Amino acid sequence: MDELEDIRRKKMEKMMRDLSEENSGPEVEYPEKPVVLTDGTIAAAVAQYPLLVVDCWAEWCGPCRSIAPVIEELARELKGKAVFAKLNVDQNMQTATRYNVSAIPTLLIFKGGRPVDRLVGAYPKPALMKGIQKHL
Repeated sequence: MDELEDIRRKKMEKMMRDLSEENSGPEVEYPEKPVVLTDGTIAAAVAQYPLLVVDCWAEWCGPCRSIAPVIEELARELKGKAVFAKLNVDQNMQTATRYNVSAIPTLLIFKGGRPVDRLVGAYPKPALMKGIQKHL
């Protein structure tokens, strides 16, 4: 009888482990550098990352270039909490239109697969951090 109880206990433990693994979902990898997004990849990124900050920019935009190093720093500092991405609006007009990006730089903040906030303009690092931290 003890052998049967032992088998039941082991089977139950395995079922509980399997159930736990199924419910935990895939583990999210948090890059320490901004990822490059396109019209074709943004939907997957929004769905994949719990908190995604998309920097909408263009090559010719001076303010965009001025905050680029800040975005790099924030990506490193907030690794594990948020993922940062870059979207060139000149090359990805569908996404810019979909999210009504009419001025750059614009940071689009997605949480849980939905747009929750936007920061428009070349803010200093403390202001950007404050705007992002409220969504952590």
